[in-house]
Amino acid sequence: MSQRIDEIDEQILYYLTQEARHTSAPDIAEKVDVSAPTVRNRIRRLEEEGVIVGYHAHVNYERANGLLTNLFLCSTSATDRQEMAQRVLEIPGIINVREVMTGKGDLGIKAVGTDTDDLTRIAQDITTLGIEIDDEALIHREYFRPYAQFGPREREPISPVTGVAGLAGGANVIEVVVNDGAPIAGRTLQEANESGLIPSDVLVVRIDREDRAITPTGETVIKQGDFVTIHSRSGISEGTLEVFTGS
Repeated sequence: MSQRIDEIDEQILYYLTQEARHTSAPDIAEKVDVSAPTVRNRIRRLEEEGVIVGYHAHVNYERANGLLTNLFLCSTSATDRQEMAQRVLEIPGIINVREVMTGKGDLGIKAVGTDTDDLTRIAQDITTLGIEIDDEALIHREYFRPYAQFGPREREPISPVTGVAGLAGGANVIEVVVNDGAPIAGRTLQEANESGLIPSDVLVVRIDREDRAITPTGETVIKQGDFVTIHSRSGISEGTLEVFTGS
């Protein structure tokens, strides 16, 4: 099942894909125009939801003792493709297996060998599993780039409070830190609704508190320092924003 992500998530993924090792949360925050805690919380959520599945080193094996990298295009039956993909990973020298949703060439197997004899040994081990090798080729170089549609895009300046859309443009989602002295601090969401602090069409959908993500209920008490995600179909007014910021 696919996960729904928004524009900020997309840009976080773009910059991590571009260079995860040397890109910090503050670096991304400056480019996306949100706070560093927002970036950290979103990265953690993307990891938990399986959108970010890992951070891997891109190794030039040719420069590492002159090793050879080979790509095998293979075929299996659709019913056992997943099992075969997992089994072939156990062969020494196999570093990557991709399942492709086609009947022919439905496994792409990447292998590293010390020489051509070693690659021949790997090929024999693959066929021993009952996998048919359709084609193969030595990989000379690989090039990577982030998914462009997730990258920077032209847009109107946004409020640093929201990180999603400018208030004047009818934003329906904002993320804001509850400041000291904010009218809502110390109140439950039910109390805030009943007293009219929060309009009926405004929903608090998520609270990030220290290292915890909280799904709020009516009994949830809003505290100073909470990082709150707020949603409204009709847009969020300056007055509502002041309830959380105190200014």
